[in-house]
Amino acid sequence: MKLFEVFPLLDITLVKGQGSYVWDDKGVEYLDFYGGHAVISIGHNHPTWVKRLKYQMEEGISFFSNSVHLPIQTELAEKLGEVSGYGDYKLFLVNSGAEANENAIKLASFITGRKKVIAFDGAFHGRTSAAVAATDNKKIKAPVNPDDFVTFLPFDDIEAFDKAFDEEVAAVILEPIQGVHGIYEPSKDFVQHIATQCKEKGALFIADEVQCGFGRAGKFFAHQWMDVKPDIITTAKGTGNGFPIGSVIIHPEIKAWYGMLGTTFGGNPLACAASLAVLEVIDEENLLDHALQMGNYLIDAFKTMSHVVEVRGKGLMIGIELDFPIKDFRLKLISDYKILTGNSSNTNTIRLLPALNITKEQADRVINAFGQLLSAI
Repeated sequence: MKLFEVFPLLDITLVKGQGSYVWDDKGVEYLDFYGGHAVISIGHNHPTWVKRLKYQMEEGISFFSNSVHLPIQTELAEKLGEVSGYGDYKLFLVNSGAEANENAIKLASFITGRKKVIAFDGAFHGRTSAAVAATDNKKIKAPVNPDDFVTFLPFDDIEAFDKAFDEEVAAVILEPIQGVHGIYEPSKDFVQHIATQCKEKGALFIADEVQCGFGRAGKFFAHQWMDVKPDIITTAKGTGNGFPIGSVIIHPEIKAWYGMLGTTFGGNPLACAASLAVLEVIDEENLLDHALQMGNYLIDAFKTMSHVVEVRGKGLMIGIELDFPIKDFRLKLISDYKILTGNSSNTNTIRLLPALNITKEQADRVINAFGQLLSAI
């Protein structure tokens, strides 16, 4: 059997990772400043993460279905509430960002009794049925994926929002910082307006924090920069530092009933152990402040460089838009400087999504590489 080839692959075969470094099958070391789409939040194989998983496998239980009490789920919920500041919310555990957003949209429809969803131009919320319907990419929607219940609106446009928003809307789903599109952040006024209108008209506000959450933007959640409290928050990617886990974080006024949502593997003990390790490291190593400081350091440096049109983002979620397509530039970073970065749907924008505990020396290596390549153009 061969792999079903849906991914365009770089010509690199990775076999090992430690901290912010990865190695290929020839022993070549690379600096990882992308982390697999913001997945590696505390570094590859962080000792706390390895210890947590090893203990769970050797001394605990690796899996049982959600038909019994699993204490590590409660431990994770309590720690997540403590570190995020959402201790009064409820937690439903899943396996991925798409599954988190799928359940968030379904939950909003259950609660409101409505069907209409508002999403925004450039949005990416996943590839499953409701999540892909709310994603602004026709290419990944099959004929079996109806999206007639979703209205796409211009990003960060209050006037357009007010014209479209009515009492038939079940949910408004928004990335507090758009990732795949190229790191775009809405204004604080826009996000606060959405939250206010949802409350007034009985819709639910879903903050998709799959890429920008878990400390990525210098606060635990990116929407915390906007001083709002969404009805539903979704997470994945950095939640498990490479172990598949996602979550739906639910306002305390939303009441559950048995069978409302479900999952086989969501909340399995190994995933919970991985996520607990991430939370412990974020807390103990003060990574929220560190991510913000390192992000500001990088952003300030990139803004001074030639060929840079705009630098967007917060913390260690950074988009650098150049005045030319970045494909060859990105490959040059790999071949000449052994630095891994990410692309975006904006073909001129490079994404940087490194581990939250990168060092200044690692940041300087990236800054110097960008500066040398750009000055040579």
